[in-house]
Amino acid sequence: MNFPKEFMWGGATAANQYEGGWDEDGRGPTLFDVMTGGDTNHPRLITFINADGTPGTMREGEALPKDARYAVLDGYYYPNHVASDGYHRYKEDIALFAEMGFRIYRMSISWSRLFPKGIEDEPNPAGIAFYRNVFQELRKHNIEPLVTIWHFDTPLFLEEHCGGWLNRQTVEHYVRFAKTCFTEFKDLVKYWITFNEINNTIQFMKLAGRPAEDSDFQKAYQILHHQFVASAKAVKIGHAINPENQIGCMINGSTNLPFTCDAKDVIYCNQLWQKNIYYCADVQCRGEYPPFAERLWNEHNVEVKMEDGDLEILKDGTVDLFTFSYYHTNCVTTHKTGEKDKVPGNYQVGVRSPYVTYSAWGWSLDPDGLQYFMELMYDRERKPMMIVENGMGAIDEFRDGTVHDEYHIDYHSTHIQAMGRAMANGVKCIAYTTWGCVDVIAASTGQMSKRYGQIYVDVDENGNGTYDRYRKDSFDWYKHVIETNGSEL
Repeated sequence: MNFPKEFMWGGATAANQYEGGWDEDGRGPTLFDVMTGGDTNHPRLITFINADGTPGTMREGEALPKDARYAVLDGYYYPNHVASDGYHRYKEDIALFAEMGFRIYRMSISWSRLFPKGIEDEPNPAGIAFYRNVFQELRKHNIEPLVTIWHFDTPLFLEEHCGGWLNRQTVEHYVRFAKTCFTEFKDLVKYWITFNEINNTIQFMKLAGRPAEDSDFQKAYQILHHQFVASAKAVKIGHAINPENQIGCMINGSTNLPFTCDAKDVIYCNQLWQKNIYYCADVQCRGEYPPFAERLWNEHNVEVKMEDGDLEILKDGTVDLFTFSYYHTNCVTTHKTGEKDKVPGNYQVGVRSPYVTYSAWGWSLDPDGLQYFMELMYDRERKPMMIVENGMGAIDEFRDGTVHDEYHIDYHSTHIQAMGRAMANGVKCIAYTTWGCVDVIAASTGQMSKRYGQIYVDVDENGNGTYDRYRKDSFDWYKHVIETNGSEL
């Protein structure tokens, strides 16, 4: 493989899955802080207290009962409260990243650590100080920060009392947050992402555990419009504060493939790409809604409310970079299939492909799908790419101070090769960051046993352990990959 000399290798985490310190130094709660742990057979639950004082639980995507309020309840385990304890151990982790040779580290800023409720006029000084210290530590080790402004963690106050992203006012709260980040960390950060996996709002409509109704789609498309406007405003502000800022969108790169060569399958697959990928990518990269947007809205009687000037805002706030996550492919078909032919994975339900293998969590292991996604989306959007999440969740066996995780090595080796093939075919990709370079709480299940990283964290499914860090075999492997700039895998 021949990667450019300036190519940036690194790893990625997210504040809500890595930091912990959920109620320290003035931080406010987010929805993750009232979410219990789960597993592949039991969904994560959101806890609350009803108006009459009785406790209750619900699944993600369900509506909070009338007059109820979110609450942390006795008798439940909330894995995000401590997560990987990165709030207290980031210096130790950054030193390990430097030992591996990281040139870039993708992380996120917890909105509620800067603005506990999301509505404050001025940020929390302790939150500003914490992230400045993190960025300075990274710079000390010559690691470039790549910072996601919103990684699913809207302050809980905005969700509970203000309607969250359905409320247009949240746009201005977000813009104030983003402007604060650009201003406070102007000389420390130049790579930014406005919204993590923004397309999940549409892709994950199944989370409520029931068929989505027209009203659900109305909310989803309205939320997306508000986030598109917020992103575009942030991009313009970020460029004004520092012209060197490079700001990207971030798309969940769930690659859909037709299960058969039947034209009906091909058309259906293409329409899934339009709905799940192109819709969000086009607005943020091209600055306008794609021509098929009307069809998507009409399918569910959606009327997106736009204010005067919104379309101009979108046009003026296009991103500089196309960043994305990639984990697996998903085969889709219009033909009837039996239950045994279906395979769930990362909230997707597809048809089992005979050409790939599957992880214990039902995720297909398909590096060719990464090459396909890169070539297709670079041709469409023509923005420099960053792969900012890539990895495989697996159960690690910790013995004698290490983990022999050849499965992680195999996964990343084949996917780096696929990335190289796409780049050889003309795709401009400037960075690759492995997901969960240090073990983090799984977003989907809240499990710690679903491990991705090159650094093992000594904590079990119930939060028991020392939280000490240990190098896995993949640590030394990835260090060598970076040393050789990807020429030796």
